[in-house]
Amino acid sequence: MTVTDPRPETATPPAAATPEAESAELQHRPGRWIDNWNPENATQWAKEGKAIASRNLRWSIFAEFLGFVVWQLWSVVVVSLPAAGFQLSTGEIFWLISMPSLVGATLRIPYTFMVPRFGGRNWTIVSAALLLIPSIGLAIAVSNPATPFGLLLLIAAFAGFGGGNFASSMSNITFFYPAAQKGYALGLNAAGGNLGASVAQFVVPIVITVGAAATLNLPLAGLIWVPLILVAMVGAYLRMDNLSAAKADITASLAALKEPHMWVLSLLYIGTFGSFIGFAGVFPKLLADTFPDFKGIAIGTATVTLAFLGALVGSLARPYGGKLADRFGGTVITIGAFTVMGLGILSVMLTLPMQNFAVFLLCFLVLFAAAGIGNGSTYRMIPTIFALKANGGGVGAQRKAAAALGLISAIGAYGGFFIPQLLGFSKTTFGSYTPALGWFALAYVAFLALTAGVYLRMSKKTGTRI
Repeated sequence: MTVTDPRPETATPPAAATPEAESAELQHRPGRWIDNWNPENATQWAKEGKAIASRNLRWSIFAEFLGFVVWQLWSVVVVSLPAAGFQLSTGEIFWLISMPSLVGATLRIPYTFMVPRFGGRNWTIVSAALLLIPSIGLAIAVSNPATPFGLLLLIAAFAGFGGGNFASSMSNITFFYPAAQKGYALGLNAAGGNLGASVAQFVVPIVITVGAAATLNLPLAGLIWVPLILVAMVGAYLRMDNLSAAKADITASLAALKEPHMWVLSLLYIGTFGSFIGFAGVFPKLLADTFPDFKGIAIGTATVTLAFLGALVGSLARPYGGKLADRFGGTVITIGAFTVMGLGILSVMLTLPMQNFAVFLLCFLVLFAAAGIGNGSTYRMIPTIFALKANGGGVGAQRKAAAALGLISAIGAYGGFFIPQLLGFSKTTFGSYTPALGWFALAYVAFLALTAGVYLRMSKKTGTRI
């Protein structure tokens, strides 16, 4: 998504863009601002550009990784709150799980515009610093079982800062790479961030149970990330850069909002990425409720649950969705993903009476893998569809597609709110998760029909692999 540069004149204004500047040497100014950045210039890229872009990508991945960690902290912590003395209803627990996703999805839209406004390096420092609020806040809140639910919910909302980081991080890296390498760089950035959800769900249960005889050390769930957040801030300050060439385009964003296909693709992305982040957030709770006698696997004096496997499988599967879409077309792969996701949910429903942990876990891992593949394939469809709508592409299509990518990623993240809320409603109203699982299966059928009805038909009509 692109905005005319609204940086105030007092904030080190960029040099005017001229044909001469496009081929000129890079100019470095105080505050780690770089002028004349043009990754499409082969000479500039080989001499300095590639090394600069790679350095910024590494620190961007690290900061975004921590964002996903913080975003998912409450999904792990809520499972241990009753054992720590907190008396919360089922509905309240699901609000704590879903609130970070609600806030994170909403923040993704303004976060997209922060890089052009303040600079990628500067905003990475700020966005990383904001993660200290939910991390330290969580540590303070869970140390006292008398903490009011309203305060717990407010701190869970602050965890949404981590969800917003994805949008600004992806926006920043977009400006650093030439078109031929943009997909690979953004794929690495996204995958590195998504892994944060899995790492949080793996590490936190171990840390809070290390040496715990009768009580859990819940404050460590937030405190252990504080040193890493500080490292990310210092690393961004010392090693990242601001590009004066980074612009945002409000015109393209408004044009994308008027495009019907943006809203159709947003629905599909809710079905794929929304399912990934929604089920990743609620999976520890589902496992704990469905198999209360399974406490996890002992590692020394610590205990690790297997809930992290869902987010891990989904994260690792995402790049393959893009690769498969490149080969067979995003529409076909997305249809396949929704088919497998529906079958995965139905398998969970059919095998629940068996009360077999291994079967339950396997069925959900199939669902996570399919959701991850669907993430990549749906995202891959976006530029192709916008190019077709522009009769072959051009600058207009590219600008609208870039804007749509940011908007769709924000809307899709709302799935992380709806899935836990529907599961919580099902549990409190019907005493079981099965009705909600049935609703999700029907939703995947609807998403499949929408994909086939709109984009399979468009593919056949245009003779283009979408």
